[in-house]
Parts: sequence; structure tokens; C-alpha cells
Amino acid sequence: MDAGPKAPLNVRVAREILRTNPRIGQIDALLLATDTIDAAAARRLPPGFFAATLLQESAFDPQAISPAGAVGIAQFTIPTALTVSVQPWEPRSAIAGAARLLAAYVDDYRGRFDDPYTIALAAYDAGPGAVAAYGGVPPYAETRAYITDIRDRWSRIVGR
Repeated sequence: MDAGPKAPLNVRVAREILRTNPRIGQIDALLLATDTIDAAAARRLPPGFFAATLLQESAFDPQAISPAGAVGIAQFTIPTALTVSVQPWEPRSAIAGAARLLAAYVDDYRGRFDDPYTIALAAYDAGPGAVAAYGGVPPYAETRAYITDIRDRWSRIVGR
């Protein structure tokens, strides 16, 4: 599935999924990529940004479990999943829920920060309370690395 940088976006995203998680088959990677792009479009998120976030969260592994207890493709904690009405183990539900949550963060931070996408990522990783407490990206090494990694993935996906 290598059509180069001129490939359609869903193929480029699927290629990144396969590169990051070789346990996923080509067809499943393409379906997940398409669901991700559709969910991003529905919430007016840049699809490469959203795909890069999910790649960083779980490498699109629907069975992923973090040491902190976050689960599924979008790495929701169970309380957060309940709050945003997401079934975290079900890929489509998790993808749609993550798009809703990230879009809400971006919308909330747009106009308040120069780069609402970076602040939205900080909120997704460290929580909106940490963003509020620090007036932006918290000084946590993990959160700062998370943001850098997603931005790098995003640029690879869109071919910048």
C-alpha cells in the first residue's frame, strides 16, 4: 500500500497505521483511516492532525490499555468515556468520540491561544484542568513530548 506522497489521504493514513502497527491488516488499516478522516471532517478537524493523534495514542490498536488505565484506540479512561458517551473498546465509537472531544478543545482554545491545536493536544493528554492551571501547555515532559510526536506524525501524513 505504497502510492507515495501523492496518494489519497486515506491511503497515506493507512500506510502510517501499518507502519506503526504491523498487526493490523491492510483492509482494516484502510477502513480505520477512512473512519478517522470522516470523523475529522464531521468535526472540522484537520484529518492529518486527528489521525496523528490516534496513532500516538494507541497505534490504532482497539485493545490497547495504558499503564494509567486508558483503553482502546482513543485511550479514553472509563470515566471520560462515560462522560462523552463513548464505548472505548469499539473503534468507530472511540474514533467519533475522540473527534468530538478534540474538536471541543480546539473550539474552546481558538482565539484564546495562538495555536489551539497544540493546546487541545495538551488538554487531551494532561487534561483541561492542567491547561487551565498553567495557562497553556503544562510543563510536563510527557505532555511536551506527546505534542512534539503528534506534530511530527501530522507533518509526515500531510507530506510537509
